[in-house]
Amino acid sequence: MADGQLPAGWTLEEIREVSGDQESVALDTDRIVTWVSRPGEDEQLHPEIILRFHGLCLVKAISDEDWYMGSLNDDGSVDCWSAYGDLYEALRGL
Repeated sequence: MADGQLPAGWTLEEIREVSGDQESVALDTDRIVTWVSRPGEDEQLHPEIILRFHGLCLVKAISDEDWYMGSLNDDGSVDCWSAYGDLYEALRGL
């Protein structure tokens, strides 16, 4: 479930320091990720990077500069409900 890619210019230690979660990991992107913006208007995201922080995830979609925050579901999928303009801001939003 782990063994995913890290964001360019970031180490796992830096991500853990900024987020405050010493158990955060990068996940593989072979999973369903959904942007749940409004009822009936869900959009599937194509993840480039997924970072897990206990039950929460930050997702960087391919060809998108935003970072999406969401919940990691029991089946490994991710439902995102919030977006941030940069990784630092998203990490602090956890």
